[in-house]
Amino acid sequence: MAVKGKVCAFLVSFLCCTVLTSVSGQDQKVADSLYVIYRENRLSDTAKMELLRNLSFNEVKDLDLSLKFAEELISLSVAAGNHLYQYRGYLQKGNKKRLKGDLQEAIEAYFKSAEAAKKAGFAVGEGTAYSAIADVYSISNNHSNSERYYDEAIRLLRESGDSIVLGSVILNAGDEFLNNKKYKAALRYFKESQSIFEKAGYPVGEAYSLGNIGMVYANTGNRVLAEKNINKAIGVLEALEDYYPICVYLLSMSDIYLERGEQQSALNYAARSLELAQRYGLKDQVSDASLKLSELYEKAGQTGESLRFFKNHIVYRDSVRNIKTVQQIANLRTDYEVARKQAEVDLLNQEKRNQRIKITFLFIILGLVTVLLGTLYWYYRSISREKKRSEGLLLNILPAETAKELKQSGRVDAVRFEQVTVLFTDFVQFTKVAEKVEPEQLVRSLDFYFKGFDEITSKYGLEKIKTIGDSYMCASGLPTAQPLHARQAVMAAREMVELVKKEWQAQDGLSHFEVRIGVHTGPVVAGIVGFKKWQYDIWGDTVNIASRLEALSEPGRINLSETTWQEIKDEFECEPRGEIEVKNKGTLKMYFLV
Repeated sequence: MAVKGKVCAFLVSFLCCTVLTSVSGQDQKVADSLYVIYRENRLSDTAKMELLRNLSFNEVKDLDLSLKFAEELISLSVAAGNHLYQYRGYLQKGNKKRLKGDLQEAIEAYFKSAEAAKKAGFAVGEGTAYSAIADVYSISNNHSNSERYYDEAIRLLRESGDSIVLGSVILNAGDEFLNNKKYKAALRYFKESQSIFEKAGYPVGEAYSLGNIGMVYANTGNRVLAEKNINKAIGVLEALEDYYPICVYLLSMSDIYLERGEQQSALNYAARSLELAQRYGLKDQVSDASLKLSELYEKAGQTGESLRFFKNHIVYRDSVRNIKTVQQIANLRTDYEVARKQAEVDLLNQEKRNQRIKITFLFIILGLVTVLLGTLYWYYRSISREKKRSEGLLLNILPAETAKELKQSGRVDAVRFEQVTVLFTDFVQFTKVAEKVEPEQLVRSLDFYFKGFDEITSKYGLEKIKTIGDSYMCASGLPTAQPLHARQAVMAAREMVELVKKEWQAQDGLSHFEVRIGVHTGPVVAGIVGFKKWQYDIWGDTVNIASRLEALSEPGRINLSETTWQEIKDEFECEPRGEIEVKNKGTLKMYFLV
């Protein structure tokens, strides 16, 4: 039973990109925003090479375009004699060639990447390149070479001291052994990766290691230990609210027990995956789990249940397209054309007989035209109403200026704002409450609070950006610059806290929470990306720091960064918190609003 490609390989790719390229994972929105800077062609030297690396990494829609950025990066770095960026350029080239299925060209690029990393004295990069080579050999079923290069990658990474990347490659190497049914070796590697991630304080990696250990036990017939490790992995991932891999692990367990002829166990795991996917709105996994249950019930001879789950799979797989109106218009047009042509033929035949018949058919034509014009007028009125409605909906999701620009040009250019205040909220203990109440009550509760927050942001001229689960994000000072942006954001944050405190003891059938708020001031890039389901969004380090400030706040408190404090210190009383360690940001000065 192979799991690479669904869980394990995804984790390793993500970890390596995070550690080696200082990004949080591939993001097409980032590529679209950076492409604006690329077209301006104002950067040079190292700054341009870094831009090309980010473009190649984040461009996921167009592999050929991503390859173009990688080739340009290689050309610039070779001309500059910069071995570090040669390593990065060839690594990106190999990754894209691998996705395109050009495995031989991918391996050649990876070898050049390893050579450049060695010249740059970058052991972590050399080990990463060797790990990528091992991955390609694994895909090609060249297992001896795959194991050889995994060993070389692990040796280099042990010397480098980079524990998270080391654990990632060991995890991938263990997956190679698992897929080749070398269960003892796989178990040894997975346990070592688990130990490394545990010491490094990286719970996601530890959870994936535990899940793969469970896979080994399942394949070797140790059902008790398999379920123990899988369930422990699921427990960690649930605490991290990382539900997608949980669903994948459960379906993988279902496949394992189906292969062993334990159909009831297979059904239980698939049903659990479906329940979890439905609870957290993971539509892809709802579709996959429903399909798996359909197959299992079909094997069991329960045709009715099989059909029910297959229908559920189809519902989540296909989008519903409303073509009724288009068909009606097309039918009317067809009917009219047929009638008109027939009338013309009849008129030609009847002209020789008498004028009266000719006039009769003329009235028929006029009647059909009248009906058609009346119908078209009715549709025009309907379309006009729908247009007004759609414009109203557009203004609900985009700022007025942005919506106007989108309607005029069909696109919106990214804009940089030098001074914006970003506000994040998050409900305390939301996940635990969500496990104990009905989904309908939970949604009503979130709707109540978010509507209240919407009213407050409108009152103080803030722009609501989005909600993410139980988090609410808004910003002050865009899309139109606002000199009092920090003051308005702090006033809004204060009213949000008061709203939540007021409702804390209310007996109204809703779930109530405490709230944490983080506020930070700095530059952002704003705009929209894509061509459907538009969303006005902002990017930049300011957003990340505001999110960290919210996480480091306390229930019922508003945590301010130093830049925000500088803007409002003369008007609002604040309590210094000193310098606090922030993940990936070092130490930052923080203040509680009193």
